Amino acid sequence: MEITRAKSFKAERAWGAKDIANMNGITTRLHWTDQPYKWHINDGEEVFVVLDGQVTMFYKEEGMEQSVLLEVGDIFFASIGTEHVAHPVGKARILVIESEGSV
Repeated sequence: MEITRAKSFKAERAWGAKDIANMNGITTRLHWTDQPYKWHINDGEEVFVVLDGQVTMFYKEEGMEQSVLLEVGDIFFASIGTEHVAHPVGKARILVIESEGSV
């Protein structure tokens, strides 16, 4: 058993993470960042939950770039093949649930 206080978590580098759980090849990780990630497509599906801060999520839909501002409590679901990139607005803490080894 372990309790993690997301608001007090800070990594040594942008997108540094604390492993929360690995359940049958599905990982749950708490990320801290103050820098954008990179455009990518995951090997599987991804659930992205903003726990602290704000994140502008850019994604491509039918070849067109879109964006949405995610706030605390918002959830972004990337289905297989969804190209996306997260840009925090300042500092953010994010819970990511995805297949083990995903980009």
